[in-house]
Amino acid sequence: MAGTVYVMEGANLICGDTVSGGDGRAPGVSTHLVLQELKLPAMEENYVEHTPAGAPVGIEVPTHINRLEATFNLAGWDPDIMKFMGQNQAQYHKFTAYGMIRDRRTSIALQALAIMQGRLGRVNPTAFSRGNLMAHEYSIKSIVSYRLYMQTTVVATEPDPIYEWDFFTSDFMVGGDDINAEMKRTLAL
Repeated sequence: MAGTVYVMEGANLICGDTVSGGDGRAPGVSTHLVLQELKLPAMEENYVEHTPAGAPVGIEVPTHINRLEATFNLAGWDPDIMKFMGQNQAQYHKFTAYGMIRDRRTSIALQALAIMQGRLGRVNPTAFSRGNLMAHEYSIKSIVSYRLYMQTTVVATEPDPIYEWDFFTSDFMVGGDDINAEMKRTLAL
């Protein structure tokens, strides 16, 4: 198949999605009117250097994926989201990001979906300057669950999985493949 270019054209971040007891989902706080910037977690592998005594060249040995963090900026003030900071009664909050991605070859709009469970770890107000729009920079830290999906065809009813990770179950799927299966099996997890 010929290649294409996928371009993100819009985004919405729902902060604080929860599953309620009686009527399904409680919607959380939508940021679609004030979201200025959204950065999903970087998937970055950690390496340690190994220089064997009997070899002329050293290597890097992969050890783990570094901790995840996502950031977003909101225009103005949003007290409902700012109050997520330091809430210990709800140890982790759910953050759901929706993206509209355009296939530049076909002009078809496709969906990207990222679901993160973590804590709002930073609320950083930008400087106020008359005539400029003050904003707040936020950071989702202590992420314990991350799922990233992207719809690649318009006929797909659900977006295709890219990453699916859960700290508490040790599940780590990449493109639908369980890359942690051997470790879970050998450690009886």
